[in-house]
Amino acid sequence: MKSFYILPLLAFLLNCHVHVCGSRSGLANASNPVPPAVYSDSHRAVCRMRPNTRLAPGMPRVYGHILFIQSGPQDKLSVTFRLHGLPVSSQQPRALHIHEYGDLSKGCGSTGGHYNPLSVNHPQHPGDFGNFVPVNGKIRHAQDSNATLFGTLSILGRSVVIHEGQDDLGRGGNVASLLNGNAGGRLACCVIGLGNPQI
Repeated sequence: MKSFYILPLLAFLLNCHVHVCGSRSGLANASNPVPPAVYSDSHRAVCRMRPNTRLAPGMPRVYGHILFIQSGPQDKLSVTFRLHGLPVSSQQPRALHIHEYGDLSKGCGSTGGHYNPLSVNHPQHPGDFGNFVPVNGKIRHAQDSNATLFGTLSILGRSVVIHEGQDDLGRGGNVASLLNGNAGGRLACCVIGLGNPQI
């Protein structure tokens, strides 16, 4: 008579144990999620440009975004610029560069110098994009870059800065020219963040 009750009880307890362990495992997985597939395949990043919070009165207020797409570690990085807010009547060339830090706590001034992981002279840094001539106050341009979204040299988490003036491309004859191209003050900046692959 006792065995009639004991066997179903054992089966019930065993069943409860399996479900509890499974739920604990699920909790562990939830707190340590597996990175999405984007980390091993193509990468997409976005930089939302905003005016420097330390801008002097009367300076252009630049907005827009920069899109980065790279199919794999050995592929070229494609960069698309969509910026606006520059003077409509001016065709002053503006320099754009990747800077070392994604830190906007003191405006664009806290982004540091040019991102230069290989310790080379400007304009050989991976994020030295060059000069852009705005049309009707806008920059609309696409190009390839030697920067990367993969590995230890990834630009994710760093920043992009648009400058007041033109990059002298290292031909200025002074120390600053080989550091930053004498491009002048920082109009606007943004932090490069990993983009949503579904968008």
